[in-house]
Amino acid sequence: MERRKFLTAIAATGAATLAAPAMADSQPSIRWRMASSFPKSLDTVYGGAEVLAERVKQLTDGKFNIRVFAGGEIVPGLQVLDAIQQGTVECGHSASYYYVGKNKAFAFDTAIPFGLNARQQNAWMYHGGGLQLMREFFAKYNVYNIPGGNTGTQMGGWFRKEVKTLADLKGLKMRIPGFGGEVMSRLGVVPQTLAGVDVYPSLERGTIDATEWVGPYDDEKLGFQKIAKHYYYPGFWEGSAQFSFYINLAAWNKLPKSYQQAFEVAAAEVNINVMAEYDHKNPPALDRLLKSGVKLHAYPPDILKAAHKAAMEILEEESAKNADFKKIYESWKPYREQQYRWFGIAEAGFSGLAGLG
Repeated sequence: MERRKFLTAIAATGAATLAAPAMADSQPSIRWRMASSFPKSLDTVYGGAEVLAERVKQLTDGKFNIRVFAGGEIVPGLQVLDAIQQGTVECGHSASYYYVGKNKAFAFDTAIPFGLNARQQNAWMYHGGGLQLMREFFAKYNVYNIPGGNTGTQMGGWFRKEVKTLADLKGLKMRIPGFGGEVMSRLGVVPQTLAGVDVYPSLERGTIDATEWVGPYDDEKLGFQKIAKHYYYPGFWEGSAQFSFYINLAAWNKLPKSYQQAFEVAAAEVNINVMAEYDHKNPPALDRLLKSGVKLHAYPPDILKAAHKAAMEILEEESAKNADFKKIYESWKPYREQQYRWFGIAEAGFSGLAGLG
């Protein structure tokens, strides 16, 4: 009896081994194009898309190939979502707050001023109902979304001149997209939405007076320290900034289930790795910037207080007039409050230990 079970197991294993290549051969060969919103010089975020493409290829035995194009190579960086909707490309890697002009609810997939940090964002997306809510929303735009990286808490931007009070912001032209731009607008700033490839030349020419971007590693690469010496923190409009992979919904639905799984798994790997890479690269980059003569400043209290007041007003106003926004906000808001209470105890308490040396 035991011998028969053993032989049956061997036979089953052999059959599975023989069937595996046949199953692989039965899967279709698929080639997609992915439009990124980011230039190749931003190797951490742009590299996330390349990592995904390579992992998907490996997981499908070379059957599913995705070619990544940097911002501007197929479509401008701020038009990636449009290209996906229209089927110009099958997928893209972008930040949804670039598209709040279509609907402000897009911002929840990237960042909300005074919102969630990276860990809290992942908790909300993966376990707090956020991913389901965002997929219901994106489906209205013929898009399927998957989290694909995070910057963590961002810096507050580069300024040509020191900002000492709220009054110093009046009339200042600053590259800052999404809700962050709207908050700054209420403080007197003239916000500008520019793709990554356009930020440095605009600052260099004086078209803008200030810019926010990401953090020390990416900012150093773009060379902002050569033009603007005043570096502010924190980026209160981006306690984290989630990137996502966006896929044309019809194209996604046509994929074999195993290819969909390969994409989801690879995206989850990218989501973890991009954040870890930024945490690894930002500290030494900040040290280099400070040694080069950059002056680090905390935002003055009056600016932070006014910004918080403006942000909360904007969120409530939008919720009152936008059904899509309200549906997501009513999940997000209490989740944020609960996360803040917990992080205020454990994480903030532990961070305070840094003062012990």
